[in-house]
Amino acid sequence: MKIGDIISFGKYNWIVLDVQKDKALLITEHIIEQRSFHDTYVETTWADCGLRDYLNSEFYHSFDEKDRKRICSTINQNLDNQWYGTSGGVDTEDKIFLLSMDEIVCKYFGDSSSKLYNPGKNQRYWFERKDQNNSRRIARLLSNQKQIWWWWTRSPGRVGVKAVYIHGDGNIGIQGNNILIGNLADGCCTGGVRPALWIRV
Repeated sequence: MKIGDIISFGKYNWIVLDVQKDKALLITEHIIEQRSFHDTYVETTWADCGLRDYLNSEFYHSFDEKDRKRICSTINQNLDNQWYGTSGGVDTEDKIFLLSMDEIVCKYFGDSSSKLYNPGKNQRYWFERKDQNNSRRIARLLSNQKQIWWWWTRSPGRVGVKAVYIHGDGNIGIQGNNILIGNLADGCCTGGVRPALWIRV
């Protein structure tokens, strides 16, 4: 198993993002479903959001016992929003999780850290449209693989009722989308979910 491989695990295909000794970090190849980040319109962080609860309960138990035994518990650091200072909340212990903005921008989809930590004077809500790593972050719906869609991160947006997301063109929506309804212009009103997990190999 090596970085960039696509493997089958449970019901889905996964991309290998990292390999460390006896474990590997995976993210679903496609957006597997669409859900809101939280189920009520109140300020929240990853630690307390409805999507985290779903992924670590119902979704986790959708794997059979053999596969569940391979999924590692992981301590995730939840950083504050780098542009707005919005609290990311406490560190969490997760079986299944979403990647953070920092992980997506700096580690696993190319290194665009210079844009994260040195925004231009006119940048308010987005990274640069021409960021060289945008194409690596584009994702499609599993249910319709011709359909590109936006997907959630676990990082907070500009305020506590928003979460950072990856736009359909791969750009970073650092201001965030509404945690409850997503983006009304989408019609579906819920963001894409690409779970991540560490498994023993």
